[in-house]
Amino acid sequence: MIKNLIRKSILGIKTYEPGKPIEEIKRSLKIKAWEIPKYLPLLNMTKLASNENPSEPSGKVIEAMKKAATTINRYPDPFCYYLKKALSEELSVQPENLVIGNGSNEIIQFILRAFLNEGEEVIISEPSFLIYEIATKVVNGTPVTVPLKNFKHDLEAIRGAITEKTKLIFIDNPNNPTGRSVGEAEVEGFFEKLPANVVVVFDEAYSEFVEREDYPDTKRYIGRKNIIILRTFSKAYGLSGLRVGYAIAEKEIIGFMDRTREPFNVNAMAQAAAVASLKDKEHMERSKVLVSEGKQYLYEELDSMGLDYVKSDANFILINLKRNGKEIFKKMLGEGVIVRDMEIYKLYNYIRVTVGTMPENKKFAKALKRVLSGKGSGIEINI
Repeated sequence: MIKNLIRKSILGIKTYEPGKPIEEIKRSLKIKAWEIPKYLPLLNMTKLASNENPSEPSGKVIEAMKKAATTINRYPDPFCYYLKKALSEELSVQPENLVIGNGSNEIIQFILRAFLNEGEEVIISEPSFLIYEIATKVVNGTPVTVPLKNFKHDLEAIRGAITEKTKLIFIDNPNNPTGRSVGEAEVEGFFEKLPANVVVVFDEAYSEFVEREDYPDTKRYIGRKNIIILRTFSKAYGLSGLRVGYAIAEKEIIGFMDRTREPFNVNAMAQAAAVASLKDKEHMERSKVLVSEGKQYLYEELDSMGLDYVKSDANFILINLKRNGKEIFKKMLGEGVIVRDMEIYKLYNYIRVTVGTMPENKKFAKALKRVLSGKGSGIEINI
C-alpha cells in the first residue's frame, strides 16, 4: 500500500486551497449551447478571491518580459544579481541582506529548512496565512497556534506561548485573512523581552497598501534582533503570475537560508519583470489609490447592507455575513463573482473579498445584495 511508503509528516496535512481560478469555474459548468443565455453572467466571471492586483501589468514590465523572452533558451541568473541590486537601492540595504524566491512561499520553505529541527515549535497566529502551518508540518516541526485578539496578532500572548522548544514565530503584518496590522509601539514592546534564541519572521506581503502612520519599520531591527522580513511582488506590484518574493535579513541569516535554495529558482522573465516594476513608480501609486478608493466604496456598500466587516490595512476585506459563508460563496458564483470561502480558516460565517477595479467592486456589491435578499440567479455550481 503506497500510503505506508509516504513520509509520515505529510499524512495528516490537507493541501492548501487557493481562491478558485476563473478557468476552474468555467470548466465545471459544461454549458450546452442552448443554455448560454442563462449562464451568460458566469461566462464573464469576476475573481475577487486571491488578493491579486486588479490593475493591468505595467507597460514597462511587459516590455522587459518581451526582451527577456529572447534569452529563455539559457538558464536564468542563479544569483538574481540585477534584481538584488535594484532592491538594495530601493530598500537601502546591501545585496547580501537579500535572498530571492519563487514567491514568498518558497522563502518560507528556505526558513524552515535552515532553522527548524524535528519537534521544534513554530508559533503561528490563528487564523493567519495557511502555508505557515502546512510547511511546518512537512518538515516535522510542531505548530503552536495563538488566537488573534480583535482580529489582529496578540503579541503578548505570542510571547507568552514561547517555550524552550520554540524556534520560529511567523507574524503576517497585515494579517491574512483579517487585514489588520500591529503598530510600531507593539512591535518594539514585543522585541524588548524576546529570547535571543527565537527567530521572528515578519511577512509584509501587503505592506505597500498600509496607510497607518505607525506601521513598523522592521528593517531597523536587522542586526539587533533575529528577524527575517518577507516581501513580495505578487500584490501591489501586480506580478502574481510570475512568482517573485524576497527576504531581508542580516547577512549570516541570509547565507544559511541561501544554502537551502534550489539553483535557478527564479526564472529570467520574472527577474526582468521585477526589476522593471521597481522603476514604474506611477503604476505602484495608481494601484495603491485604486485599493484605497475601492475599500472606501466597499465599506459604504457594506454599511448600507448592515453587514459587519473588519477595517483592513490590506487590499481585501473580511466580511461577517452572520450566516453560512460557504453557502453565500456558492451563490455568489451563480452571480459571476468569485470570493473567498473562509471555512478553511474556521471563520464559518465570513467571506473575504479582494478590492478590485471600481466596475468589479460595483458588480460584487450588486451581486451580494441580490444573494442576501434571496433574489440571486439560483444557478448552482458544483465545485
